[in-house]
Amino acid sequence: MGSSNTTFSMQIWQQCEQQYQVDPKAYITLQDDYQVNVNLLLLAQNLDHQGYLVNIQQWQQLAAVIEQWETNVLKPYRQLRRIAKAHLAATEYQKMLDVELIMERKSQKILLQQVNLIQGEPLSTHEGVNNTHHYLSLYGLDCTHLPQSISKR
Repeated sequence: MGSSNTTFSMQIWQQCEQQYQVDPKAYITLQDDYQVNVNLLLLAQNLDHQGYLVNIQQWQQLAAVIEQWETNVLKPYRQLRRIAKAHLAATEYQKMLDVELIMERKSQKILLQQVNLIQGEPLSTHEGVNNTHHYLSLYGLDCTHLPQSISKR
């Protein structure tokens, strides 16, 4: 059977959020140490779980589609929030986190639109290859870089 086009809804991000809650620090460490995009990594893990394979070129497209937004808006804001943390009351800092979450949701919407344009394939037809591996390979990493707490669902 050829490619299939599965339509994903915003619900996919609720599933990703649950996966993130398993070990948030592990995801943030990958983000800080290797510049891995947490939303993309969670999406890769979710698509693996659903048995839906996206090829390496499609992962490059997914990364590229949010790169400008994240480079110009989200990452500078995240850096500012981290610097401001020492100078803000807890409630003020929480407001900054809330704004960052709004920005993360925008990234998720952009990614959702893009992933719904992609023709994926059943994961089972490609033994030993998965989305998490494809995505991490964009950074010269592989699944051994994932802490055990988040490497298996």
